[in-house]
Amino acid sequence: MRSKAPLALMEQMVMILVFALAAALCLQAFVLSDRISRQGEARGRAALECQTAAETIRSCGGDMGQALSAAAEKLGGSYEQGLLWLDYDQDWKPIDYDKCGLEAPMAAYRLAASGVPTQVAGLEKADVWVTDGEGDKPIFQLEIAWQGEVSAHG
Repeated sequence: MRSKAPLALMEQMVMILVFALAAALCLQAFVLSDRISRQGEARGRAALECQTAAETIRSCGGDMGQALSAAAEKLGGSYEQGLLWLDYDQDWKPIDYDKCGLEAPMAAYRLAASGVPTQVAGLEKADVWVTDGEGDKPIFQLEIAWQGEVSAHG
């Protein structure tokens, strides 16, 4: 008479394999959900930072260069060659390169703004966007407009 032990052992092995596959699928689902949650959180924070920068630029007013440079000063960013930019660390804290020097953390996000040419006298437009560390594609972007200074021609 043959023993049924190998059959029971085989059944246990199949059950362990099925359990391992189910656990792997659940783990993948949790990892994907965490990644989607982090992306949503970054998009929400990027929108908030873009709106803050846009309102600051608009409140500074004037011509494009004046508005962007004044906004950079208020926001704690930099303004060079027509581009306002501000780097953030992983926790969305602005990075002050003057204070940090060589020990500055790697920028996880960058807010930037630049002027957009218009054909209407007295209308100023700018794009404001936030990118992640790679800077390939904006996480969030918006366009703003305000009334600039119009010179009167007699």
